Amino acid sequence: MRVEAEEAARRAEAREEARRAARLARAAAVRARRATHAARLTREVLHAGEGVSARLPAARSDAAALERRGLPVMHDAADLATLLGMDMRALRWLTYHRDVATVTHYRQFQVPKAKGGVRTISAPRPALRAAQQAIRQHVLARLEPTVHAQAFVRGRSTLTNARPHLRAAVLVKADIRDFFGAIDFPRVRGLFEALGYSGMVATLLGLLTTEARRVEADLDGQPAWVAVGPRALPQGAPTSPELTNQIARRLDARLAGYARRHGWVYTRYADDLAFSSQDGARERVGRLLGVVRAALEGEGFQLNPDKLVVVRRGRQQRVTGVVTNDVAGLPRATLRRFRAAVHRVTRAGFADPAERARMLGYASYVKMVKPALGERWLRALREVPA
Repeated sequence: MRVEAEEAARRAEAREEARRAARLARAAAVRARRATHAARLTREVLHAGEGVSARLPAARSDAAALERRGLPVMHDAADLATLLGMDMRALRWLTYHRDVATVTHYRQFQVPKAKGGVRTISAPRPALRAAQQAIRQHVLARLEPTVHAQAFVRGRSTLTNARPHLRAAVLVKADIRDFFGAIDFPRVRGLFEALGYSGMVATLLGLLTTEARRVEADLDGQPAWVAVGPRALPQGAPTSPELTNQIARRLDARLAGYARRHGWVYTRYADDLAFSSQDGARERVGRLLGVVRAALEGEGFQLNPDKLVVVRRGRQQRVTGVVTNDVAGLPRATLRRFRAAVHRVTRAGFADPAERARMLGYASYVKMVKPALGERWLRALREVPA
């Protein structure tokens, strides 16, 4: 009996020792997991909100591809934070997506369009604007647009967009509906991945450069901003213009290829597409419009039928405001009205500083198209007391 009792005691002690060892092992495993998690948090963003976090686990970029393009090599969130000059906490704050947010990183307002309607402008607040400016400087500015993209490119303008269409037999102008809004977060993230960035970096870059349209609502007595659509390129962000040109590369290639094969000249100024030809046969125009519609739909865009224009020789042809019937010029009626305004202010002065800035801006635009006339008006306006 005594031997049996001692054996039972030894077995009980062994079991207790095993339980203690298991508890210690579990505690060590918890500490290790916490340490690993803490270490990951110093370099990674593990979750950035519902519907946008699927590619975050991929934290290794294609360094060779990035170096070939002259782009900064960034593998994870810490690398991106360093490039943007911020800490990880700030990066998480700027990139976390919520459908219902009590704080928004944009100030949204509406401005009237020249031909009716309103346009929603999303102006980033200072912290986000600084991050976007860094992305623009270090990444987007190093990407070449296609030769057909005339907007948002140094050395190109409405004038360089118009010149290829001088003296055309027929001019066809088309417009992309909601151009910025059609370029959503998955497309922007995909662009950065295609450049060579990891899923994590591409996701965070996509979140820093897109935003959902939001409406203000009441949340338990507190103001909140509710997303009413998917994240897309906001008009007003400094990164959006260059991103549109990169996203539209395949569209430019498709339309330029068709134009080259069938005797058309093609340019694009943001969402304005222009085609011209010396052969104005109606059936050619019809085929072109079918190709344009199909190419837009194939690239995730839509044609705006309300802004489709076909102008033949004999009527005034204008491309992005520049008259192209003969030499590049400006509408005579517009120049006559501005000449009268210049004459008025040289006698009576400017009504307010805004009028002065507006008129100097238009005179500078005239100088780009008609140098001698624009310079004469600029000199006259500058002599008027502010």
